Amino acid sequence: MIKRKLEELFFKILMILATIVVVGSFFLIVGTIFVKGIPFMNLDMITKTPGGGFYIGKEGGVLNAIIGSLYIAGGATVLGLVISIPVAFFINLYMKGRRITSDIIRLAFDVLFGIPSIVYGAFGFLIMVYFGIRASLLGGIIAVTLLIIPVLVRTLDEVIRTVPGELRDAALSLGATRWETAKVVLRQIKPGIYTAILLAFGRGIGDVASVLFTAGFSDNIPTSLHEPAATLPLAIFFQLGSPVEEVQGRAYASALILTILVLIITVLSEVMIKKFSKHKI
Repeated sequence: MIKRKLEELFFKILMILATIVVVGSFFLIVGTIFVKGIPFMNLDMITKTPGGGFYIGKEGGVLNAIIGSLYIAGGATVLGLVISIPVAFFINLYMKGRRITSDIIRLAFDVLFGIPSIVYGAFGFLIMVYFGIRASLLGGIIAVTLLIIPVLVRTLDEVIRTVPGELRDAALSLGATRWETAKVVLRQIKPGIYTAILLAFGRGIGDVASVLFTAGFSDNIPTSLHEPAATLPLAIFFQLGSPVEEVQGRAYASALILTILVLIITVLSEVMIKKFSKHKI
């Protein structure tokens, strides 16, 4: 009896310590960014593009990187969604009787989900070289699309699997085609789709490795798909490499902007998850 109580106490303490480490790390990281970034945060940071000499401490902001990040993450999310929705429906509706094949496809996407983003950047770069695309907004969108497709497919796959099989069977029994059944299922998983979009957007906007060689970098806001585009992660990377203290401080301010964007996306994702659970059939 005493041994069982000691074991329970040991694992309880272990769980508490693990929780403290995880939560403490979160607040330490976010707190450091806030403390170091707030002194250098001002209106110019979010309303101006880098001026001449910005990277040696002169005036300007990171509006180009904010817009570039939104362009790339937004464009990649839309393109990824167009590709991922048919894949997720194909796995669940058209391969319903082929469990082994569908499980292999799911495993493949799980593996793709775990591949480092720099690999997607390298593969995206090869695609760009093959088609003669230079480092640009389009190149960044291609690379980030490859990065977030596994996120979208697996999220949508899990959402579709929560729809009762009876609903699909009922639609088919009434003479509906698989495509018409897919439209019925699509209406049921709308909140889940919104959640997948937010998760993919959050993954795309915060990644640096996939756009390092594909998006290029520019102090201007891109006006076409063929112009290079800056992103917040790249802006942070370049600013932290400066020996000027003012520029390093701006890097933390840029990190603060990115953190706030990611936190907003995370909160929205949680709201959508709760909404989806309330509407579960």
